[in-house]
Amino acid sequence: MTPLNRTLVIMAKAPRLGFVKTRLAKRLPEQAVSELYRCFLEDTITLARSLDGVEVAIMCPDCDVEDLRRETRDSVRIVPQIGKGLAAGLTSVFELFAGRRKQAVAFNSDSPHLPASVLQSAFHSLTESDVVIGPTHDGGYYLVGAAAPHQGLFTRDGMGTTNAFEALVARARNLRLSVHLTDPFYDIDEVAELERLAAELQLTPEKAPKTAEWLSVWRSAGAQSANNGGNE
Repeated sequence: MTPLNRTLVIMAKAPRLGFVKTRLAKRLPEQAVSELYRCFLEDTITLARSLDGVEVAIMCPDCDVEDLRRETRDSVRIVPQIGKGLAAGLTSVFELFAGRRKQAVAFNSDSPHLPASVLQSAFHSLTESDVVIGPTHDGGYYLVGAAAPHQGLFTRDGMGTTNAFEALVARARNLRLSVHLTDPFYDIDEVAELERLAAELQLTPEKAPKTAEWLSVWRSAGAQSANNGGNE
């Protein structure tokens, strides 16, 4: 398979206030969450580009295309999805990039700490399996790949819920598709996961340098606030 037959697609949104990482925004200021997501996205693009022989694209809602072009300075292809919601976005990915000996792998924009080897192995697994899925520890999934646009694989049922992974696997089985699973991983939806990422990147900031820098400032501000509170 030639390099041009593999596309790595980042599922993203424009980092608008109140529209990204909304569960984190319940605990953190919206401005901070927007800045953090911007770091996630920049580091995720760098991660995607680290793979040899793979085209990189961003799939996003139609209303986010122009904002993301400005954010990325036209450094990566931005593609509007057809329809609304994650199910529509993933359907758009595989209708556009998969099939006719072409493989596509889509993954989250909030996983800049994902090892590049996981993405590489996802493509490799598609030579033997119809679908590859990367489960998250909370019941969702951070990655899905296919070499054909399997109709009915993505629906709104179960999307964004704690059983999204099980629902996706069940639909794949019902369609008689073979499934390969990558290693379970964690994405960033809650403060506890953000703290875990901060601890990880404190030791290995080169994994996601923009995110590591933001988290270092965030943790320092939290520690300073705690110290000030204790001195009052």
